[in-house]
Amino acid sequence: MRKKDILAITTLAATLTAGAAGVQAATLDDVKSRGTLTCGVSTGLAGFSEKDENGKWSGLDVDVCRSVAAAVLGDADAVQYKPLTAKERFTALVSGEVDMLSRNTTWTHTRDTSLGINFAGTNFYDGASFMVMKDLGVSSALELDGANACIQAGTSTELAIADFFRQHGMSYKAVTFDTSDQTRQGFESGRCDFLTSDGSQLAALRVGLSNPANAVILPEVISKEPLGPVVRQGDDQWFNIVKWSLNAMIEAEEQGVTSANVDDKLANGNPANKRLLGGEGELGANLGLESNWAYNIVKQVGNYAESFERNVGMDSPLKLERGLNASWKNGGIMYSQAMR
Repeated sequence: MRKKDILAITTLAATLTAGAAGVQAATLDDVKSRGTLTCGVSTGLAGFSEKDENGKWSGLDVDVCRSVAAAVLGDADAVQYKPLTAKERFTALVSGEVDMLSRNTTWTHTRDTSLGINFAGTNFYDGASFMVMKDLGVSSALELDGANACIQAGTSTELAIADFFRQHGMSYKAVTFDTSDQTRQGFESGRCDFLTSDGSQLAALRVGLSNPANAVILPEVISKEPLGPVVRQGDDQWFNIVKWSLNAMIEAEEQGVTSANVDDKLANGNPANKRLLGGEGELGANLGLESNWAYNIVKQVGNYAESFERNVGMDSPLKLERGLNASWKNGGIMYSQAMR
């Protein structure tokens, strides 16, 4: 190959690399320049993302937003929350209206391959189920032939329920709503015989009923619903930051690092503790972040177990058991990729 051809190829490769680096750094630069992370959340779902009377957001999904803000900006509270319905969430993300989504969103093949988005992990393993009022006298979803169903539009539940009823030779009539709160109200007012959604969302919606004891969640779980944060495709650095921010919370639980003992673990912990918390190694530099990025997450937000228990676990109104969401060390499938 002639020298001028080699030079031309080298120049083109350098140009493409520089261009790619510029694209990859775009979201991180925007967030740093703005001084806040814009995070898309649900319009209100107990335990996952809800706003109190003082305007403060909390929940399992909110904690993922906060962990990214802590990692990037050093301040878990530097988040602007954008409430989005299921129908508008992906458009808002791809258009750049938000920097990321963290709003009980199911990771599916179609979404992952056709919408220009990347799922950055799973922060809650779930499955679609059914909730009915006790006075309906139903103990199984197989008894719901011909029933009316309250469903939130734009969710993966719409396909899951269609598959379930078709598989069992049953029929139903869908009554759709834009938000989870509207779906709950429709169910409580009697517009439908049952409400279908992810099991965790049903538990959250039941808490919001005027008399939660009147409703029961049926035993059938009819689908896999891995829920997690989402980013735009084409920004690998930002994808890595969101992915590893979630992993840092999961890894911290695995290592026994909590918001209460994080300072001691940084000073006196084992090599894995020090590597996670920035006392040694290059984990932060590899992400384009400060060495204390994961320390800030654990110190300000907590590890995954702390987030789970206060938001949806036995210390919360939802009182959900860990189940599949327990650490792999405790019989669950919640698992961080290796932090090394």
